[in-house]
Amino acid sequence: MFKFDITIENLKRGISNPYQIFDELVLQHGYRIPSTIYNTQRDIGTNIYAKDWDLLIILDCCRIDALREVAPEYEFIEGVDSLKTVGGSTPEWTAKTFDPDYLDKIQQTGYVSGTAQLRSILEENRPSNSGLFDGHLAYSLLSYHDTVNISDLGYVDYAFEYNLPSDEIARHPKGKTPPRYITDRGIRAARGEDVDRLILHYMQPHGPYAADAIAEDRDLEKHEGRPLRYLRNTGDMDTVWEAYLNEIRFALDEVEIALNNIDAEKVIITADHGEAFGEYGIYGHTIGSLHPQVRHVPWVETTATDSNTYNPVIEEKNEADDSTEEILEALGYKT
Repeated sequence: MFKFDITIENLKRGISNPYQIFDELVLQHGYRIPSTIYNTQRDIGTNIYAKDWDLLIILDCCRIDALREVAPEYEFIEGVDSLKTVGGSTPEWTAKTFDPDYLDKIQQTGYVSGTAQLRSILEENRPSNSGLFDGHLAYSLLSYHDTVNISDLGYVDYAFEYNLPSDEIARHPKGKTPPRYITDRGIRAARGEDVDRLILHYMQPHGPYAADAIAEDRDLEKHEGRPLRYLRNTGDMDTVWEAYLNEIRFALDEVEIALNNIDAEKVIITADHGEAFGEYGIYGHTIGSLHPQVRHVPWVETTATDSNTYNPVIEEKNEADDSTEEILEALGYKT
């Protein structure tokens, strides 16, 4: 059931990294797995379909305090409230959100996704194929959620499957799905698809943090490529935090373009989950996590009007696109 076999090599690794042992043996099996099981039977948090919105903008991994810090820089953010989310990670959020109880609303929803987790959970049903004893127990438990199929959504667009000319978009070879992909595909969907609701799922500020490296045309530094490991090893919160804020700004600059080119009376800016930066000794976000910085996410209400100030660049799908597994591994997920 444990992620690591008991071998001399792994014992040495555990001695050199006691946090990993504590996380795997105590936190994972002591509370995250039980909370994951509980969440399949009862509601922990508020489903976004229980709220009223026309356009839902997800900033993956965004914390409340971080969004409040950059909010004064953006006129469309007048205040940042909070919501208790239904998942401690994107897979759990996806499995819990797309519940058949909300089928009518889901069928009228378009989803432009920068993450492969939507496909992984609703289309490929990967949790059902994940072994209980190979380190994926919490993930496999997501198969106990009653979820809709990907075909039940009104419209789905995996933005990471498209190529754009290199001179048309700010991106980094070691970064995530660039926010411009989501903005372009989102504007196209809003103008051309017949759906009542639209979700735009931006990958920022999920690590790795590439915004500064893109602006400076360089490779990722240690605090950008593996920010949580860097923070655990150095305690340099200021450096990691500033890079994290710049990831949020990277996304919000694109959100602003979307809000000026989509008609939506009620817009929500939120997150699927947050991120722990060492509070209570916890780092990151995980299935089953109840950490307050992970399970409480920002909730911003605003509006959008299509002023037709931007025409998106739309390319054909990349026939050589990475598999779901490769995309998830690039984001740091174990598959």
